[in-house]
Amino acid sequence: MSKGAASRAAAARIVADVLEHGRSLSQALPQHTETLDARDRALVQSLCYGVLRNLPILNAALTEFLTKPLKKDLVILHHLLLVGAYQLLYMRTSDHAAVSATVEATERLKKRRQKGLVNAVLRNLQRQRDTLLPKLQQNPELQSAHPRWLADAIRRNYGAQATAIFAANNSQAPMWLRVNTQQVSVTEFKQALHAYDPELQVTTEAPLAEAIQLQHAVDVRQLPGFAEGWFSVQDLSAQFAAPILAAQANERILDCCAAPGGKTAHVLEREPSVAMTALDVDAHRLERVEENLTRLKLHANIVCADAGAIDSWWDGQAFDRILLDAPCSATGVIRRHPDIKWLRRANDIQQLVTLQGELLDALWPLLRAGGRLVYATCSILHDENQQQIEAFCARHADARLTPISYADNATCWQRLPGQQGGDGFFYACVEKQQ
Repeated sequence: MSKGAASRAAAARIVADVLEHGRSLSQALPQHTETLDARDRALVQSLCYGVLRNLPILNAALTEFLTKPLKKDLVILHHLLLVGAYQLLYMRTSDHAAVSATVEATERLKKRRQKGLVNAVLRNLQRQRDTLLPKLQQNPELQSAHPRWLADAIRRNYGAQATAIFAANNSQAPMWLRVNTQQVSVTEFKQALHAYDPELQVTTEAPLAEAIQLQHAVDVRQLPGFAEGWFSVQDLSAQFAAPILAAQANERILDCCAAPGGKTAHVLEREPSVAMTALDVDAHRLERVEENLTRLKLHANIVCADAGAIDSWWDGQAFDRILLDAPCSATGVIRRHPDIKWLRRANDIQQLVTLQGELLDALWPLLRAGGRLVYATCSILHDENQQQIEAFCARHADARLTPISYADNATCWQRLPGQQGGDGFFYACVEKQQ
C-alpha cells in the first residue's frame, strides 16, 4: 500500500470526523496522522483545509457524477471523493497521482469493493472539470463557500464588503511572529532570521514594531531563538490587545479567558513589572499558558476557574486593567480554521452573546474606579461586538467607551479578515468612571 493512499485515507477520516462527528481539525488531525512522516502530515493538512474551504463546490461537483448519495457505512467514501475532487480541481497534483492514490485509499478504508465507483467518479470529474468548475464557481449559492446562515449574517452586517470577506476567509493566512523584546531587539531578531534563511523575506513594515510577517510558513521550532524565547507565533490582529490594554508599571492585571497565553505574554513583554493573573476554565489549555510563559521567561499567576463564578477565585483586590478575550463564534479566524464554517451553528450565536454579556457584568465590579477593561473577540458579527459592548455600556452608568488610537480614535474597532494581513478581530476599550 503506497504512502499516497495512506495520506488520502487519513484525510478522508479527518474530514469525516469534522463533518459527521463535529470534531475540530485541531483534534482530528493529530489522531489520524501519528504514523505519517512530516511531509505526509503536511499533505494531509493541506487536503483537509482545502476540502473544508471549498466544500460547497466540491459537494456540487460530486453530485454531478453520483447517481445517489453515499450514506451509512459508505459515507466515508463521500469524504474520500471530496479529497480526490479537491486534488483534481484545486491542487497541482498530477491527475494520475490524485486518482490512483485516492482509489487505492479505498482499501485503507476497508471499502475495496467500491474501488470501481471511486475511480469512475474521479475519472468523469477529471474529463469534465474544465467546463464544470467555471459553471459551479458562477453559481451564486456556491460562491461564498460558507453555510447559508453565516453568509446571510455577513451580508447583513457588511453589505458590499461581504464578497471580500468571503474571499479572505477562504484564503490561506500568512504567518506572523511577535518579537519578545525582553529577550532580543526587533532589529537583532530580523538579522538572525535573515542569516538563517534570506528567502524568508521578512516584511519590513508593520503597524506594530514587534510584529513580523513571514512570506511563507516554516517550522518555528527551527527558527533562531525559539528555545530561548525570542518570539512567539501570533496573528497581527491579536497583537493589538496588549498595546490597547496599555498596562503600566506595577499594576494588577487580569487576563480573562487567557489560554493559550499569547496576549498574557505580550502584556508581560511590554511591562514585566505588572502583577498578572491569567485565568481560564480549561485546565488542559492552561498547561499551554505555563509552557509558553516558561519558554519566554515570563511569570504570571495562573488560575483555573470559571471567570463568572467570582467568589471561587477572586481575592477581593481590584484590578487596574482587565482583558476579556471573550468566547465567541471565531468567525474572524476562519481562514486559519476552515472547520469553523461547518462546526458553528446559527443558534450558537445567541448563546455566545448571552455568555459574553454575563462575563462582562461579572468582571466589571472587579475593576477599580479609573481602570480599563478591554473587550476583544475574534468574531466579525455585530451581535457579539459593537452591539454587545453598546448594550453593556447602557447597563452600567459608570462605563465609558474610550478612543483607540490604532483605530483613528474610534471607540469600537472591527478589523476584518485580511486587513493589513491580519485576522478578523474586534476591540473595545471601556474605562470605569470615578
